[in-house]
Amino acid sequence: MDALLIDDSKTMLLRFRTMLEKTCDVRVTAYSHPGQALRSAQMRAFDIVLVDQHMPDMDGIEFIRQLCAIPRYAQVPVIMITSDSSETVRLAALEAGATDFLDKRTDGVEFNVRLRNQLRLASAIRRLDDQAAKLAGEVELAVGHIREREEEMIFRLALAVEYRDNDTGQHTWRVARYSQIMAEALGLGSELCQQIYLAAPLHDVGKVAIPDAVLLKKARLTDTEIEIVRRHAIIGERILGDSTSPLIRLASEIAGAHHEKWDGSGYPKGSSGEAIPLAARIVAVADVFDALTTVRPYKSALSPEEALRCIRAETGRHFDPVCIEAFVARWDDILATCMGHSEGNRSTIPPRIAPVSEPEPMTQLAEPHDASPMPLLLANETHLIAENPWVAHG
Repeated sequence: MDALLIDDSKTMLLRFRTMLEKTCDVRVTAYSHPGQALRSAQMRAFDIVLVDQHMPDMDGIEFIRQLCAIPRYAQVPVIMITSDSSETVRLAALEAGATDFLDKRTDGVEFNVRLRNQLRLASAIRRLDDQAAKLAGEVELAVGHIREREEEMIFRLALAVEYRDNDTGQHTWRVARYSQIMAEALGLGSELCQQIYLAAPLHDVGKVAIPDAVLLKKARLTDTEIEIVRRHAIIGERILGDSTSPLIRLASEIAGAHHEKWDGSGYPKGSSGEAIPLAARIVAVADVFDALTTVRPYKSALSPEEALRCIRAETGRHFDPVCIEAFVARWDDILATCMGHSEGNRSTIPPRIAPVSEPEPMTQLAEPHDASPMPLLLANETHLIAENPWVAHG
């Protein structure tokens, strides 16, 4: 046990040091100047503090007041050593934070007994602190395991959706990474940036309820089929809604609103501007950019630079201008992710379910049902971006 001893009398310092070290088996750090003792207390965690009342520059009551202002000393026993037994001094010391008094005039036996009692109290407090720290560590470890399982569940579910839509999981990770980069550029907190990274992969989870005949159709979708496809936003929101997990609730927001447009012309609710959740506005940009730069059986991919021009052209209509500014501000990181040169936060994904390698580009469909490239985009791309003529570049 470590004790801090302060007394301006070298004789008293020696007396108390000897008593503590020999009788109570305590390691003692002694000071004759209270200022030096305070600096030491700020750097070290003592288990018990003994301080004289009458000292130059700073008396014992003021020392106790400043010591107790240090958070770690809120529960540490602080003993005032004094020959002044007046009620005024004792009351002032107690109000400052003292837990007991030792009278210098007390005989050795009583002095030792009272000191041992205070040391037992200090020892008990230390054991409680150690147990609390151990429990806190165990709780943190358990919470970490829960978060890992939650993250794994998200990526597994997202991968299941992507495989059903003839993807490899790379889209899932890229959209997550683009979203995280933008969130960082927007100055959001690190915890929220990580939450967006983990929630973004579930943006299209509602696709699981879309019939294969519509989801995988290689020809132009009918108006009725387009409406069926659009249901995936509401379905995804419902699948993830009402969760007790803040992460899943965030994913629900994204799933339900990532096809909304800044100008209010999106779906499913026609929300506009800041009425669209920020995370959904971020993922909307990431999702569209990845759709534009990805090869599909019915279209070739745009270069990143061409896709960027398309994205910027829709600022203030499809996309939140602030999100586009953030996207452009971190273009180097976006480009590195697009080209597969950035690992980003990929270590978050459990290795056993990490995205597989990108497949060889599929051959462009010959002689499509319509000479215009737009019908094929409409027929196969379930993202809202597919329904805009400015996408038709392939």
